[in-house]
Amino acid sequence: MKTNRRMFIGGVSAAAMVSGSGVAFAQKKYSDGASDTEIKLGHTGPYSGPASSYGAIGKCIEAYWKSVNAAGGVNGRKVNFITLDDGYNPAKIVELIRQLVEQEKVLCTFNTLGTANNTAIHKYMNQKKVPMLYVATGASKWGNPKEFPWTMGFQPDYHTEGVIYAKHILANVKDPKIGVLMQNDDYGKDYFGGFKEGLGKDVGKIVKHVTFEPTDPTVDSQIIQLKDSGANVFFNIATPKAAAQAIRKAADLDWKPAQYLNNVSASVGSVMKPAGLDNSQGIITAQYLKDPTDKQWENTEDFKAWVAWMDKWMPGANKADANYVFGYAVATLMLETLKKCGDNLTRENVMKQATNFQKFKLPLLLPGITISTSATDYYPIQAVQLARFKGESWDLFGDVMSAEGS
Repeated sequence: MKTNRRMFIGGVSAAAMVSGSGVAFAQKKYSDGASDTEIKLGHTGPYSGPASSYGAIGKCIEAYWKSVNAAGGVNGRKVNFITLDDGYNPAKIVELIRQLVEQEKVLCTFNTLGTANNTAIHKYMNQKKVPMLYVATGASKWGNPKEFPWTMGFQPDYHTEGVIYAKHILANVKDPKIGVLMQNDDYGKDYFGGFKEGLGKDVGKIVKHVTFEPTDPTVDSQIIQLKDSGANVFFNIATPKAAAQAIRKAADLDWKPAQYLNNVSASVGSVMKPAGLDNSQGIITAQYLKDPTDKQWENTEDFKAWVAWMDKWMPGANKADANYVFGYAVATLMLETLKKCGDNLTRENVMKQATNFQKFKLPLLLPGITISTSATDYYPIQAVQLARFKGESWDLFGDVMSAEGS
């Protein structure tokens, strides 16, 4: 953490000299949700419902802000992080976001989770001109500053990830016959759209495409259909609960296709272990963060700092769950954004600072991947590396690949 702070101070003074933004420190300016003593951030997440395993992210972020406040806050201000349970329900998040914006009067929202959920509040937040930062979904729509200048994503976009899997299949699987399981919403469709684009003229190699609803109790019947189609490749576009069920059911049926799993379900703790480690061998995914089960990171400074932080602020939490790495990393980016605002805590300046990162080394990103944004580039992370599940953890292979939003 100390290293980051030094980098930040150097970065801000340099930025201030270049842009003249140093004036912000001399004259205090505030929007709703900010004052001399407080910064109010709004958040919703699925602490219940079909995607409740992602609740670990919100709990991690909540602990992160407690640790920041214990260390003195952000430029002397304490962060009031208000997090509410939306149950992964688009209708519920609309109600909660109105509460956060109109009653709690938060400065901005941060890392609200789910493509369908964020879609439900997308227009409202932009009409209200409230920053909707670093949303926890990789849909490509979050990088559209012309139409939605108040919304920014965080992770690599699903569309490009889908393209990468398709190209890998065509290059590595002889005579592929592809079966696709897809969550039937914008998140699933974004992945599937990129996947089809990546296949190009070979899109006919998809022999079966089945969907499920987030509220479906199981995906067993869908996996039976995929096996019966004769598919020798399985692209698993599902959130953790369904993704784990699908892997386990394929093994129960003795179906052994080449398996590709979307990054959002690549957690060893919340997916691979519940699916069965034996059933998970050889599955391929794309990564951009250091996996907590990968022993090669054990002696890196940022990973050691994360482990020490987890021990202090989240004792007893399962460190094999990659959601805690995600939560810590994205909260660190939000902290740096707020630090850069200085005493100008207006919503306009929050967005200005969010769009002004140049090759920032965020803790826990894979080597070779950095954060860069601009007024026309709302994709903070634009690279991934493929990994194969081996033993009890992910094994990275190949080069870091650029993943620019389309």
